[in-house]
Amino acid sequence: MLALVVALGLSGPVVAGEPAQAHGKPNIVVIVADDLGFADVGFNGAEDVLTPHIDDLAAAGTRFESLYVQPFCTPTRAAFMTGRYPIRYGLQTFVITPGQTYGLPHSERTLASALQDVGYKTYIIGKWHLGHADQSFWPQNRGFDYFYGTTLGEVDFYTKERAGSVDWQRNGALLDEQGYFTDQLTRDAVRIIEQQSTDKPFFLYLPHLAVHAPYQAPQHYIDRVSGIEDETRRVYAAMAAALDDSVGEVIAALERKGLRDNTLLLFFSDNGGIAEYDAAAAMAKGDKPAPADNSPFRGSKGGLYEGGVRSAAFINWPGRIEPGAIAEMVHVVDFFPTLVKLSSGSVESENALDGKDIWPVITGDAPSPHADILINAEIHRGAVRKGRWKLVKNAALPSSNELYDLESDVAERENLAHKHPEKVKELEDVLNGYAEESKPALFLHAYMPFVRKHFASAALAYDGDKNDGQAEE
Repeated sequence: MLALVVALGLSGPVVAGEPAQAHGKPNIVVIVADDLGFADVGFNGAEDVLTPHIDDLAAAGTRFESLYVQPFCTPTRAAFMTGRYPIRYGLQTFVITPGQTYGLPHSERTLASALQDVGYKTYIIGKWHLGHADQSFWPQNRGFDYFYGTTLGEVDFYTKERAGSVDWQRNGALLDEQGYFTDQLTRDAVRIIEQQSTDKPFFLYLPHLAVHAPYQAPQHYIDRVSGIEDETRRVYAAMAAALDDSVGEVIAALERKGLRDNTLLLFFSDNGGIAEYDAAAAMAKGDKPAPADNSPFRGSKGGLYEGGVRSAAFINWPGRIEPGAIAEMVHVVDFFPTLVKLSSGSVESENALDGKDIWPVITGDAPSPHADILINAEIHRGAVRKGRWKLVKNAALPSSNELYDLESDVAERENLAHKHPEKVKELEDVLNGYAEESKPALFLHAYMPFVRKHFASAALAYDGDKNDGQAEE
């Protein structure tokens, strides 16, 4: 769910592909869309979901056709913030829900901290979702100078309430404010941009709640998409329209400030949209369809098929990046080293990054720097991609292997595992290698204490994020 804007104050002529640091540090603005379906933007074919501001930027930029994210909100945010796969620190399974007390471990260096180290003012406006129960997990203690929004996920768009608590704050002070979540974030983001001086770089991280449940939107946005018959899809599309207007207002503010002419924009979703319901949600929804469309991919948010983990994405920088598409596989962890290096910062730390600098991929014809990409590794399931091949392993009994050739079967319809056992073994070894390096999932540690005592039987007891009491998280 993300659009990134990097605004550079350049002097003199610009040569396509020339490193940004040759002209000074970029301002960085990151706009996150939550649970946006791959096909729910106009540049990927949507006709009923209206995203004209986003589409104009995509048309003038280069689309990522194989950008991988995590299946859920918290893991993707963690991967983006750290440049490391969530298996490294226990956030690979599900999300942080209201009753949980853990967060992004303090041993992890964040993108915000790395940018602070090279002189950036750092701001977050929106949904954090990387720890709420202890203030040490809050953004102000993870590299951000300023925070306005919520530390939780799936709060009410108007009341900011979740599970009996209201979480809406500015720099740790709880607020009693009326308004629509998307509109409030936008106004504060515009204010922050307008207050910036041109002699100091800033990082503005704008993670929206839209288009995540609960499905709520002002009536004037619903009226824009009144032709959509299904009510849930209609409100979902209205939320996307509000998000698109927000992107437009942020760009307009950059233009008024004189930053737009040299602005790099990156847009992606934190995971696929909810295109199908799990068993518990299906019972609650009845015959109503899920709101999102991840075409042409199979699957939904929360799953390991491409529909859950391949993100709608593009990058735009006038005069620096040519219009077109990048087919090379990249991952959300790659933005950490790419942005830090563009900002003349250091990626060196005690924790080795999984992310790679993908600037040569973006600005030239360089191949993906990844020999393989880990989609996820959990005790009950996992998936990895290597070249054209993707392995999905279901480890809970009865276990199974699924092998797909994504070059000829992007919809993952034909399981080729029985035809290519040697390829299954090759990818299974890669996946097991990652699994051997992984930390225990903090979600399981918090909700399933028996796992620590009876790890061997855990796969039999855990059915994979279904009916866990956190509806539509």
